[in-house]
Amino acid sequence: MITSTETESTPGDFAVSEIVIEAGKTELHYWRDLWHYRELFYFLAWRDILVRYKQTVIGLAWGVIQPLMMTFIYVMVFQYFAGMKSEGSAPYSVMVLAALLPWQFFSRAISESSHSLIRNANLVSKIYFPRLIVPAASVITAVIDFLICAVLLTVVMIFTHFAPSWRIVTLPLFLLLAMGASGGIGLWFAALNVSYRDFQYIVPFALMIGGYASPVPYSSSIVPAQWRLLYSLNPMVGVIDGFRWAILGGDTSLYLPGVALSMLFVVVTLISGVVYFRATERRFADVI
Repeated sequence: MITSTETESTPGDFAVSEIVIEAGKTELHYWRDLWHYRELFYFLAWRDILVRYKQTVIGLAWGVIQPLMMTFIYVMVFQYFAGMKSEGSAPYSVMVLAALLPWQFFSRAISESSHSLIRNANLVSKIYFPRLIVPAASVITAVIDFLICAVLLTVVMIFTHFAPSWRIVTLPLFLLLAMGASGGIGLWFAALNVSYRDFQYIVPFALMIGGYASPVPYSSSIVPAQWRLLYSLNPMVGVIDGFRWAILGGDTSLYLPGVALSMLFVVVTLISGVVYFRATERRFADVI
């Protein structure tokens, strides 16, 4: 931060202006600037939505068609061909959609946020604003997609005559957990992708592996008990289990150690992600 002070002068002398550069002062104002530039959150998120569905015939309906087709494939392959059973008394299609919602939110938020700084290179290199807004806006965009998919889940539940229990009121808590997990990882990948463009290839591959390692078409309860805790090191296991517990109700169980690991993961990745992002942020405009 640069400040200007004037030294005392005797009559007939010119006043001397002294420029003082105080290191670290900008850090005190950084988080206040996030609120000052809060409109950028909405602007960037809305712009991403418009760009994604620009010149498409059915527009936002693509946000429903994609999970619907994935659910159809899972039902055909895993239920009818592999004989996979649903968890509790819920229809298999509802069980799959209850897991697809958080997984697609997680994968889309990370994918978009990891490329967000590169995609907004002109904005980042020309004007000042807290760069943290850019990957955070990608998470907001993923929330909008999540709400669109939630409409599909509601329609499927009505069609299959399945009614959720009181646990549905806890769903926002698990959504916050998914937002924290995707936000922390997204900050790491967004910062790393600026300096190391290899991450534009690493991120899709990592998400593909994560999709196979997450209990989307099956219940995590089929994992042997001795491996359950190790399996829960995947943070989305606790999140998906939480979504299913909240939506399916009934006999659906919640593996509390897995949820606790997910919470710990969110805390660690968010704190470390913010620290690393802030440490490298000053170089973004030079290397992007």
